[in-house]
Amino acid sequence: MTFAWLKQYVPRGLYGRAALILILPVVTLQLVVSVVFIQRHFEGVTTQMTRSLSNELRLVLRQIDEAPSQPAAIESVAETLAELEIAVQFAPEATLEPQRRWFDFSGLVVARVLHDQLPEVQAVQLPNDRETKVFAETRFGTALLAFNRARVSATNPHQLLVNMVFFGVLMTLIAFVYLRNQLRPITRLAAAAEAFGRGRHVPYSPAGALEVRAAGGAFLDMRARIERQIEQRTMLLSGVSHDLRTPLTRMRLGLSFLDEEDRAPLERDVDDMQRMLDEFLSFARGASDVTPEETDFCPFFKDIADGFNQREERVTVSSCDISMPLMIKKMVLKRAIENLINNALRYGEIVEISAIQMKRSVIIRVEDNGPGIPEDQREEALKPFSRLEPARNQNKGSGVGLGLSIAADAARAHGGVLRLETSEKLGGLRADIVIAV
Repeated sequence: MTFAWLKQYVPRGLYGRAALILILPVVTLQLVVSVVFIQRHFEGVTTQMTRSLSNELRLVLRQIDEAPSQPAAIESVAETLAELEIAVQFAPEATLEPQRRWFDFSGLVVARVLHDQLPEVQAVQLPNDRETKVFAETRFGTALLAFNRARVSATNPHQLLVNMVFFGVLMTLIAFVYLRNQLRPITRLAAAAEAFGRGRHVPYSPAGALEVRAAGGAFLDMRARIERQIEQRTMLLSGVSHDLRTPLTRMRLGLSFLDEEDRAPLERDVDDMQRMLDEFLSFARGASDVTPEETDFCPFFKDIADGFNQREERVTVSSCDISMPLMIKKMVLKRAIENLINNALRYGEIVEISAIQMKRSVIIRVEDNGPGIPEDQREEALKPFSRLEPARNQNKGSGVGLGLSIAADAARAHGGVLRLETSEKLGGLRADIVIAV
């Protein structure tokens, strides 16, 4: 038996589910108490009390029937009525109408028991919580017997309901306060983890229950290890790149003394090495040190395309429907988009870029008409220093295999992901940077 259909009605958040776990047993318990205890108990008590009163009414009716006349009947039962606290008078036929309020469920039991115990009873009237009127047939006509309602049913039965509902609501509110305090550390841990995933460092200290504290401590240890690893990688690559700049500068200076024919190919090699070093530095720098800023995205997006078109490279902005400002790391995202466009220009002749606004995300799309990347090699293409054969290889340019890796890091720094698919429009590669908003 599967309960998959039930998932759409269950709260998705931890707070909502915990509240449901808290409220459902309380409400169920109150319903069970109401049905089992209130109905059974008060119905049984009312039946027993009404049967006891029926014996007293039977005695009064028998004394009335044994009297020689109507005035003598009233006189003969006067002493009994005073002891039993019952009033008797003879009523006209027009008053024989049953009466009961719609919510008076114990009145149903009273009327039923009286009819069962006393065949002489013609009608029972229960106008309020204080009075009970019983019309019974005698040999002198219809007699009206009036007595206090408390003699046939328990008094103030609503008090139990009021107390149960009041204290149930009060204890539920108190439990909500404790529940919120217990869930707050989990929410803070989730916020700190999400911020770290987006490249931001949010102050966090473990709090709450032992299990939550343990998870918070593990998160802090993990964050510290990752930050140390990133720092070491950055220092390593920056140091190597910086050290290589000096011999490159000397090589460039030495090449300036050569003839034009011999100098040109060597200078191209030096320029390629310089671009490789720049890519190393971009990859090493990452996105952790860049602060997000509010940006009007479409002008920013079109400026990137204009920068390529000024170099007579064909890049078309097919659409950009993002109307609201976005909090982005401009230089990081710009570097990622430029890397994707450079890859597309390297392997294709037509490049189209677009930005699509979704409900909770923004998709930045770069498409080309090149050979694309086979589906089974797309995961490998996202790894650093990865070059694919035969479609995308080093013969197509001087890249070192960091373009897609830098774009993937930029997407993760914005809480998103880089997806590689086949372009339905141009037939080549479609690279989507999906970022959360």
